[in-house]
Amino acid sequence: MSAAAPERRILPGDIAKRKGGAPIVCLTAYTATTARLIDGHVDIALVGDSLGMVLYGFDSTLPVTLAMMIAHGAAVVRASQRALVVVDLPFGVYQGSPEAAFNAGARVMAETGCGAVKLEGGVDMAETIAFLVRRGIPVMGHVGLTPQSVNGLGGYRSRGHDETEAGAIAADAQAVAAAGAFSLVIEGVVEPLARRITGEIAIPAIGIGASPACDGQVLVTEDMLGLFSAFQPRFVKRYADLAEPFAAAVRAYAKEVRSRAFPGPEHVYSQRNKVPGA
Repeated sequence: MSAAAPERRILPGDIAKRKGGAPIVCLTAYTATTARLIDGHVDIALVGDSLGMVLYGFDSTLPVTLAMMIAHGAAVVRASQRALVVVDLPFGVYQGSPEAAFNAGARVMAETGCGAVKLEGGVDMAETIAFLVRRGIPVMGHVGLTPQSVNGLGGYRSRGHDETEAGAIAADAQAVAAAGAFSLVIEGVVEPLARRITGEIAIPAIGIGASPACDGQVLVTEDMLGLFSAFQPRFVKRYADLAEPFAAAVRAYAKEVRSRAFPGPEHVYSQRNKVPGA
């Protein structure tokens, strides 16, 4: 009997078909190590430009480059087998024109092997999304609190509190869906609005600080593990607090090195008797 074939990788079309079905599980992954650990449990591994803050120590996502996204995206693809890998297009590489967005998206797809790209924006980016989709690049949208526009939005505040702003976000979501995106991230909007948008659009809505009624949820892995404490948004639930065990292990290592307790005899190579002719 032949061995069972490995489970195939999830595709953007598979996610699109999950509208109104079993909730979609998404976490960020920036490294091969994280990708291996989450791959069997998530539907989407998002290589988010949030890596600029989590890994590189930037104050925002704005300094992240296309080269960074490609390097980390390729690592996540190599280390995973099942999850759909989606890579963020960073600030400045896609807003200029649909052609610029295609060139950036094509590089990401070709050089990482990922299954889709993600970009921020609604009505203003609908033409670009449609341009990419028509040319074979699957797109995940992102509306509401869009971190790449944080300066124009006036900071990291929740969105959709007044009728005008709520209407604009709903229009953005509809535009992204109509342009052909296979799914949509809704970030940092008031719960009733996120619930309403989820019910109105024909593609899966993946929430982060949005609503339990969304078709799925996404969190930054380091946030939910308690490893990134520079800023903890209201919507983050910590499923573990690994920062202190991490620090405790480092303290123990440093103490043993300074006392010469490490390395011990079991951690070094003993000289072997040389075999004649070897």
